[in-house]
Amino acid sequence: MAALLRGLRAVGVLRGLSRVVVPTAPTVSPQITGLRGFHCAALRRLQEDSKSDKDPASSTSASFHEHYQASHAEQEPGTTSSQEAPGSDPVSEEAPQPNTSYADQSGEHSEEYETEEQLQARVLTAALEFVPLHGWSMEAIAAGAETIGLSSASTGMFHNGAGDLVLHFISQCNAQLTEILAEQHNQVQLGHAEPKKTAEFLRDALETRLRMLAPYIETWPQAMSILLLPHNIPDSLKHLSTLVDDMWYYAGDRSTDLNWYTKRAALTGIYNTTELVMVQDSSPDFQDTWNFLDNRIQDVVNMASTAKQVKSTGEAMVQGLMGAAVTLKNLTGVNQRR
Repeated sequence: MAALLRGLRAVGVLRGLSRVVVPTAPTVSPQITGLRGFHCAALRRLQEDSKSDKDPASSTSASFHEHYQASHAEQEPGTTSSQEAPGSDPVSEEAPQPNTSYADQSGEHSEEYETEEQLQARVLTAALEFVPLHGWSMEAIAAGAETIGLSSASTGMFHNGAGDLVLHFISQCNAQLTEILAEQHNQVQLGHAEPKKTAEFLRDALETRLRMLAPYIETWPQAMSILLLPHNIPDSLKHLSTLVDDMWYYAGDRSTDLNWYTKRAALTGIYNTTELVMVQDSSPDFQDTWNFLDNRIQDVVNMASTAKQVKSTGEAMVQGLMGAAVTLKNLTGVNQRR
């Protein structure tokens, strides 16, 4: 019985094995095939989009690289500063320079800063143009300030008022005369001109300086009265002494004794008296003034020669008296040896 059962089981197993077949490839349905095609198309589209997004960046980097290469190629004929000077400091070469320009109200720029004294000089120089119209006054200074682009309120810089304008004009005239005398002196030193006699030199120098007053002769009495104000007298005397000293210096005077003072005092008197004559002169081209100047210069020359004559006469008299005393002693026997 047991053997029969084993036989039946073996037959069942053989039958099962006979039914097993080699599996074939599964059949893909049309729906699955469509899904797979859509998925592949989507993947390809994503790949194309990502590629198109990357192209501008790559083209930009390529164009930048090409531009850099072109710029580097242009710099190669003249190498960079670091290649030309290996030891140079690029920081010092590229350091920005300080801005030293300024602009006034008119918008004009200047390369350097201007000090307050230089600005005041510019205003006063411009104001001289308006002196014949406004006189030596703050109105002339205000008009001069406006011509160089400043406000009329800039007249507050001038605490001395019209006195600053008059003193500036005198200083400017003295500087011009010094330049003229220095040029004449150089011409004589180079042998291009003949030296003048002292009297002729001083006469020409005084006339040159006084002629500078001619454009303002109508208002010059006002300027003279301003100079006589107590707070203007020191500066006025300083400019006058500088003027006279420069004249004597270029005339060749190198005296260091008492004559230094007497010569300058005499020339100061001539200048002041001739100036007073000039403001009252109505002759053509101030001819009466120059005639007066000639006479005063001649008086100084005569006075100098007279002083020399007196000095020589005095010395001769002293020597004569001393000789007479010696003779008298000899006659009386005082000088005889005992």
